[in-house]
Amino acid sequence: MRWMMAPFVVFLGGTALAQTGDQAAGEDLGNKLLSFIQSAAELLGRGLINLVNLILPAGREVSTDLTIPLGYLGLLTLVLFLFGVIEAARKVIWIIVGVGWVLMLVRIVLDALAS
Repeated sequence: MRWMMAPFVVFLGGTALAQTGDQAAGEDLGNKLLSFIQSAAELLGRGLINLVNLILPAGREVSTDLTIPLGYLGLLTLVLFLFGVIEAARKVIWIIVGVGWVLMLVRIVLDALAS
C-alpha cells in the first residue's frame, strides 16, 4: 500500500515534506518549471511574430504585445500535435499487435494440423 501512496506524496505533498526555511524545495521546482514554460512561450511567440512580419507587406508589422499570448497558443498547439502523433502511433501499434496475434494463431493451428 505504501508504494501506491508514493506518487501522491511526491507530487501532491512534496512541498510539505521538503520545507527548508522560508521556501520549500517543491515550490522552487515549481517556479523553475513555470519560468521554463514562460521562457519557451516567449521565445516561440517572438519566432511566430517574426515569421508573420516576414509575410506581411513592408511597413505593416504585428504588435509585440502579442508575443506571450501567441507563444502560449503555439505551445498548446505543439502539445496537441504531440498527443495526436502519440494517438496515431498507438493505433498503428494495436494494428501490428493484432496482426501478430492472428499470425501466431495461424502458426499454432498449422503446427497442430501438421503433427
